[in-house]
Amino acid sequence: MKIYQIYNEQRSLFGGEISVIEMTMRLLEINGNVTRLIMKSSRGIDKSLLKKISAFFSGIYNVNSYRQIQRLIEEDPPDVVHVHSLYPMFSPSVLVACRRAGIPVVMTLHNQSLTCPTWHHLYKGNVCEECTGGHEYRCVLKNCRENVFESIAYALRSSVARSFRIFYDNVTLFIVMTNFSKNKLINSGFRENQIVVVPNAACISNVGNKPSTGEYIAYAGRISKEKGISTLLSASMQNTELPIRIAGDGPQYSEIAAQAPSNVMFVGMLNRAELDDYYNHAQFVVLPSICYESFPVVAVEAMSHSLPIIASRLGGLPEVIEDGITGLLFEPGNSMDLANKMHLLWKNPELCRKMGKAGREKAVLQYSQSVYYKNLIEAYEKAINIIRE
Repeated sequence: MKIYQIYNEQRSLFGGEISVIEMTMRLLEINGNVTRLIMKSSRGIDKSLLKKISAFFSGIYNVNSYRQIQRLIEEDPPDVVHVHSLYPMFSPSVLVACRRAGIPVVMTLHNQSLTCPTWHHLYKGNVCEECTGGHEYRCVLKNCRENVFESIAYALRSSVARSFRIFYDNVTLFIVMTNFSKNKLINSGFRENQIVVVPNAACISNVGNKPSTGEYIAYAGRISKEKGISTLLSASMQNTELPIRIAGDGPQYSEIAAQAPSNVMFVGMLNRAELDDYYNHAQFVVLPSICYESFPVVAVEAMSHSLPIIASRLGGLPEVIEDGITGLLFEPGNSMDLANKMHLLWKNPELCRKMGKAGREKAVLQYSQSVYYKNLIEAYEKAINIIRE
C-alpha cells in the first residue's frame, strides 16, 4: 500500500505530533508499505508581517496547495492520503484535490481543531465550548489567541471550513484516539460511520520498573498553560516533602520555573534513553492538563514502565487512566485534590505497585505499536472500501 502523509509543522517546538507521524511511517515501512511525507512548516511566521498575512489567506483556501497535491497524485497516485494537520500552510483545499482524484482521505485529529478554532476548548484556564455549533465569531470577541489578528484568522478559517462542509464532505474517515473525541465530533454534526477510534501507541518498555522504590514524582511533556503545570506547582507547595521532577520544555518554561517551590526540579528535554531512565526512577507520573487531551503518548510510556498515573478527570484521559485501577483521577485545576492524591500514592508503595502492574498490562494489550499498526491498516482499508462503493 502506498500512503501519503500530509503534515503542517506548527510554530511550537514542543508538540508531540511529529513523533507520532514518524512512528506511523516507520511502522508502515517495516511492514512493506510505501510512505511519503509531504510537509510544510509554520515556523518563522511570527517573525514576519508579510508571512503572517500570507498565512492568514492560505489557511482559508490555498489554491497553490491544491495544485501541488493534484500534481503529486497525477504523477504518483497513492492508495490513501493520511492527513495530520493542514493549517495554515496547506489549508483544507488539499482535501478537495484528493476527493476529486478519487483518493481516500484518512485524517487523524491530534487535537480538537474541528470543534474549536484554537484547538483546545480552553479560555483563560477554563474549558470553553462557546464556538461550538457555528459561533466561531466568539473566538474574535473573546480574543482567544490573545492576538486580535490571530483570533480573526483562526475563527475565519474554521467558519469557512464548517460553512462549506469541507471536512465533512472531503474526508473519507476521521481517526480519533478516544471515544470522548468521537462523541465531540458526532455532537458537532459529523457522521458516526465516518469516525474510527485508533489510540496512539508508544514504545513499550521491555521491563517495567518497580514504582514502590521510586525516588520522585514525575511529569513529562510540554511546559505550557494548557498542560496544567501551575496546578502541579500549587499542589507541590502543599506537599513540600514530596520530590517533584519536571521533564520537558515549552513556551512557559521560564515563567513556570520561576514560580516553582524548592521541592520541584526541572530536568529539561530528555532523549529516548534519558526518558526511559527518568521513568525507571519515578514512583508515579502526574498529567494535570486543564484542556481536552486527545491521547498523550506520555501516558502509555509511563504505563509501560509500570507507573501509575494521576491525571485530570477531563477529556479522553479517564479512558486511558482508569480511576482506582491504573491510577487516580482528580478534578481539573484543583490543586488541593491533586495534592491529596499525590500524598496518598507517595505513602502507599504497594498501591503504586498494584496500579503500575495493571497499567503495564493495559499498555501491552491495547497500546502497543503492533496493535496500533493493525488498527491503522484497518482504517486505511475501510477508507478505500468506502471510496470503491
